[in-house]
Amino acid sequence: MQTTTTINAAPRRLSTIARDIRRAWPRVYFAAAPYLAAMEYLDNIDDVYMYDDARGIVRYFLANASTFRGDQAKALKAELKALL
Repeated sequence: MQTTTTINAAPRRLSTIARDIRRAWPRVYFAAAPYLAAMEYLDNIDDVYMYDDARGIVRYFLANASTFRGDQAKALKAELKALL
């Protein structure tokens, strides 16, 4: 009899993802910058920053991050989309 164990890793903190984005995207597009800055203060997708919820901040960041390209960008954006 074979048993399988599934380990559900907790999602990374939004602030950690934002830090990785800053490292990978040194010249952040001006329209994405305020959303990336807000993400640096968030822990999870259910948090609130000022009057905005984290889901909205992540959505607006993704909508304004079209110039963030490459393999690392694709992976980081996919990680954010998975949180939504």
